[in-house]
Amino acid sequence: MRSRSNSLSLVSIPACMALLATITAANAGDWPQYLGPTMNGVSAETGLARTWPKGGPKVLWTVSLGVGYGAPAVKNNLVYVLDRVDNKKDVLRCLDLAGGREQWTFEYAAPGKLSHDGSRTTPTVDDKHVYALGPFGHFHCVSLETRRPVWKKDLAADFNVTLPRWGFAQNPVLYKNTVITAPQGSLAGLVAFDRVSGKVVWKTPFVPQMAPGGWHGSYVTPVVLNVGGVDQVVLILAPTSKKDPNGNPDKPGLIMGYDAAGGSLLWTHAGWNCAIPIPCAMSPADDLVFVAGGYNAGVIMLKLARKNNLWSVSEVFKTTDSRSQLHPPIAYEDHLYIESNDKGVADGLMCLTLDGKIKWQTGKSDRKHPDFNWGGMLLADGMIYIVDGKKGDLRLVEPTPDGYKELAKVQKILGGKEIWAPPALSNGRLLIRDQSKMLCLDVRKR
Repeated sequence: MRSRSNSLSLVSIPACMALLATITAANAGDWPQYLGPTMNGVSAETGLARTWPKGGPKVLWTVSLGVGYGAPAVKNNLVYVLDRVDNKKDVLRCLDLAGGREQWTFEYAAPGKLSHDGSRTTPTVDDKHVYALGPFGHFHCVSLETRRPVWKKDLAADFNVTLPRWGFAQNPVLYKNTVITAPQGSLAGLVAFDRVSGKVVWKTPFVPQMAPGGWHGSYVTPVVLNVGGVDQVVLILAPTSKKDPNGNPDKPGLIMGYDAAGGSLLWTHAGWNCAIPIPCAMSPADDLVFVAGGYNAGVIMLKLARKNNLWSVSEVFKTTDSRSQLHPPIAYEDHLYIESNDKGVADGLMCLTLDGKIKWQTGKSDRKHPDFNWGGMLLADGMIYIVDGKKGDLRLVEPTPDGYKELAKVQKILGGKEIWAPPALSNGRLLIRDQSKMLCLDVRKR
């Protein structure tokens, strides 16, 4: 299924200049990985519309996809998405951003079924390669020139990983000359591969070692954060299911920071317990790390300090009044905007201060506004684009601590169930998907 806008065959010089000015104002930018250029859900693009026509932004094109939750990536006006087809194979698709036309595909056999089957991850793209991790642990580095694999790994087999219930959902992360993954098997917790050769540059032991009664892995992307002036990979582990006499986990959950350059362990923090960690950590300020989760875990803000190369960690706040099962929050002007939804809890979009005070929320206390279910969101040009994960609505929201301020909306632009994939933005074009299709919307100012 595909629709295209009509192209202009002849325009006047003034019209061309106006079009060029519009494109330049949009600050054309790539969205080359999960959560965008800086992996925080924020785009630097400007020149975007603050209002929409009654029918919503113009749909430039639509393409059919297999079932899944993986978001697209965009690099140099090409869109990359990892698709899953008929429980038999994974397909890496390359489309052109302008019209959605398929440029090439790379596919491989990956038979099997998962709970909530479908794609999981966003491809990660640099100037020469695209890195794609499938739900069964097939990890490929594909050349953008030859469109064939440069190297490949089987994370499950290579690092002795027992396939998680929902498969591999950790997005590949680029750091300098490496691409970092988190297999969390008995042979490695984190692994940094050389981008070009695929050789292991460094790896960490899975600290708890996958022994009975040990810690459990997670679905968390090993995002690289600069905290305290040091680039570090933050990994989150679930607590054990074994309980002590007081009903607490025998081993509590762990949040850990590793040196991104060499993999050495910098710090750990125990005591935040999420049975199934999914959202990645984020850093709203230079010395802060924020972690959110579902399953009644709530959220925690950590403050890091370093003295004589020794790190200390303290809790700024920890609360179950805010939570997020699938997506990390977005930081904007000293506030956090988080989809505070969990199993059986629908607090909706919530604004938090950096010390944990709730400024407002759209769900439980205000039924006039949506709870958004588990839809994805991003921020650009001082506005939040947010999808309703149940209804398929798309809304444009101004992030302000003064209250929920909706600028525009379009209802049921997506359909079906479990519309949970994060959106992507590039060159003034917003990419959103459901379980059967991906849409490209023109959100530029006219």
